Amino acid sequence: MKSLNFKETEALLAKYNIPFCQTKLAKNEIEILSLAEEIGYPLVLKIASLKGEHKTDLGLVKTNIKNEEELKIAKEELFSALEKTSIEYEGYLIQKEISGREIVLGMKRDLQFGPVLMFGLGGIMVEILKDISFRITPINKTDAIEMIKEIKGYEVLKGFRGQKSVNLDKLADILVSLSNLSLNEKNIEEIDFDPAIANEKEVWVADARVILK
Repeated sequence: MKSLNFKETEALLAKYNIPFCQTKLAKNEIEILSLAEEIGYPLVLKIASLKGEHKTDLGLVKTNIKNEEELKIAKEELFSALEKTSIEYEGYLIQKEISGREIVLGMKRDLQFGPVLMFGLGGIMVEILKDISFRITPINKTDAIEMIKEIKGYEVLKGFRGQKSVNLDKLADILVSLSNLSLNEKNIEEIDFDPAIANEKEVWVADARVILK
């Protein structure tokens, strides 16, 4: 199955007003350094993979890069890790690092029900605890809010032990936009936003994978 490349994915999200973290694609080492200066620190550096590999597990995602010296170290570590893999990639992504809660959102096209949406907290909550909710499209904003409230981790999202609530309104908007995208773009088989980052102000997709039929 074919996956959209970075530029195609970026354009698709923009078409449906799904916020994407400020991200630039670098083709070589020189572009990594120049684009980092353009975006500003702190940064994330990662491989623009064309498939669904777990880049973090392979050492292909470097986070919390605070200056040019740290970027050079992270770049060498990433290059070294890359040499040990056979991953197909199109370059390197330099991304503005955003603090917040990690969330996963996605869609899979079911033969019987059509596009089915998935929502959950990122990290251990989805990988081990399987704390996720599902909806058959189409959904409206009320449906999206119900979907968010269904997971056990909802207490974390709305603010736990004095922490600020994430922006639930904008999170619901992204779910509705994902529903619309899934219904309109019938050539798309599967979508993964893993992770998206949510805080009290905004919600951004940090990594997106779009698989075509």
